[in-house]
Amino acid sequence: MKVYIEPIGKLINEFSKLPGVGQKTAQRFAYKIINMSDEEAEAFAQSILSAKRDVHYCKICGNYSEGDVCDICAKRSSSSICVVKEPKDVIAIEKLNEFDGVYHVLHGTISPMDGVGPNDIRIKELLERIGSNPDIKEVIMATNPDVEGEATAMYITRLIKPLGIKVTRLAHGIPIGTDLEYADEVTLSRAFIDRKTL
Repeated sequence: MKVYIEPIGKLINEFSKLPGVGQKTAQRFAYKIINMSDEEAEAFAQSILSAKRDVHYCKICGNYSEGDVCDICAKRSSSSICVVKEPKDVIAIEKLNEFDGVYHVLHGTISPMDGVGPNDIRIKELLERIGSNPDIKEVIMATNPDVEGEATAMYITRLIKPLGIKVTRLAHGIPIGTDLEYADEVTLSRAFIDRKTL
C-alpha cells in the first residue's frame, strides 16, 4: 500500500538524499514546501537553481566563488596559505576573524581505504601555487585531526619542507571547559605534545 501520493513521495525521497536528513525530517520538509505559497515555493526552487548555476570553484584556491577568482584570493596577501579539506572549513576559519591569509581547498583527504590517493585531491595544485609564488612564507595545515587528515598533513608537509617554507599544523588538545577525566587518550596525548610555553 502506498503511504504517500506520488508527488509527496518524490519530494520526501529527494530531501532524504541530503546528508543528515532522515525520513521524518524529509517528510517535514516536504509538507513545509507543500504548504508554502506559490511565490515562496518558486523563490525556494529558484535559489536552488541559482546556487547550482552560479557557484563555481575559485581557479586559484578551490573555494566556492561566483566568479573565476574568489574574494579572498582577489583581496588578500598570499604570504600564508591555510590548507583545508573542503570549502565549509574556510567558512569555519573565516568566522574567527583571526586569519588574514589565503586558503587552499584540497576537496578531500588521502584515504587508501576509500581509494583516495594523493593524485585524487588538489595537492599538485598546491605545489604549483607555492612554486609560482616566492612571497609564500608559511603553509598552515588545517585538515581534520582524524587519521586521514593527519596522514594528508604529513604527506604534504614532507613535500613542502624541502622548499624552505615554514609548515605549521593547527594545535589540537583539550577543549575549553572540559574536565581532564573526560578527555580521551588521543586528545590528552595531543594536548601534551602541543603544549605551549606560558
